[in-house]
Amino acid sequence: MPETTSATLSLSGDDEADKLLGADPLALLIGMVLDQQVPLEWAFKGPLMLRERLGGRLDAGEIAAMDPEQLAKAFSQRPALHRFPGSMAKRTQELCAHLVERYGGDATGVWKNAKTGDQVFANVRALPGFGEQKARIFVALLGKQLGVRPSGWEQAAGDYGKPGVFMSVADITSPETLARVREYKKAKKAAAKAKG
Repeated sequence: MPETTSATLSLSGDDEADKLLGADPLALLIGMVLDQQVPLEWAFKGPLMLRERLGGRLDAGEIAAMDPEQLAKAFSQRPALHRFPGSMAKRTQELCAHLVERYGGDATGVWKNAKTGDQVFANVRALPGFGEQKARIFVALLGKQLGVRPSGWEQAAGDYGKPGVFMSVADITSPETLARVREYKKAKKAAAKAKG
């Protein structure tokens, strides 16, 4: 299994799930894909549960080649891995197919040979399930917590790359920082609602 810098992440509230996220780049990418319309702890615990349901390993080539219905069943099994297990199974399979096609199935290929932050951002943005904002957050997560810091990574991450902010998963390192990120998101949501 390809290693990142084997960081200690604190995203799921579950030690085993966090250990997997820090050690397996594919697990981390899958967690990012799942991180929408569900609590982030649920999203980031998903890769560990998926690994258990797939026989104890996450492999981009195997997931890409799976029968889509079998993968959807793994996502739907109780407790479901997401509120929308069918669409998230499909997106995860598309992600894995992209990794196989572009990077030989090695998730670290998305960032390890990138010379600039813009290149990392472009590679992440091209992944299925990653819009512009999610790609910037992931670049910030790579830089802040995994030591992936090519020239210009902070700029490529936008506001999420700034030091001392608590805006996204890139800034969560403890229950306290999780609470601060939640406060930020709540305030942002309230401001958007008030705006209209």
